[in-house]
Amino acid sequence: METSYLGSAIKQFEYYKMLGEKAIAQLPDEDLFWQYNAESNSIAVIVNHISGNMLSRFTDFLTTDGEKPWRNRDAEFEDRFATREEIMAHWDNGWERLLTTLRDLRDDQLETVIYIRNDGHTVMEAINRQLAHYPYHIGQIVYIAKMAANEHWESLSIPRNKSGDYNTRKFNQAKSRRHFTDDL
Repeated sequence: METSYLGSAIKQFEYYKMLGEKAIAQLPDEDLFWQYNAESNSIAVIVNHISGNMLSRFTDFLTTDGEKPWRNRDAEFEDRFATREEIMAHWDNGWERLLTTLRDLRDDQLETVIYIRNDGHTVMEAINRQLAHYPYHIGQIVYIAKMAANEHWESLSIPRNKSGDYNTRKFNQAKSRRHFTDDL
């Protein structure tokens, strides 16, 4: 399989989408709205922000500024959802917009200049910007979920005190090249 920057970026986004979904799935509905304090965001608020950003940045990606006039970023940090279903529908909408846009791009468009808040970025720079932004917030979702689940938390990576077991299993396998679809 031929590798490319776009394929690699899509794989990374899909990985972080999966991490967020696995963290969210471990919680009862009410914990999706829990905040540590008034200055903190709940998982529901973080989802609203990530999805709002995705919709703004990746709608008409190559032809309009990534900060759309219809986006109200400040409102993304207010409670707007009442149910898990509403949260996940918004989550899915944002990810669908992002992933569809990336899948429609071609390698020869990576140096095209697009704008975010009137600042020029190559397509690759804009994608890299979001590859830093979204995992930052997915990490927040995972951390909040881990606190809320407490002793019921199921690790999303190598469980504590299991690195040796994991390494033994991995090093007993033949060396191989990971592909875009591995571990998704």
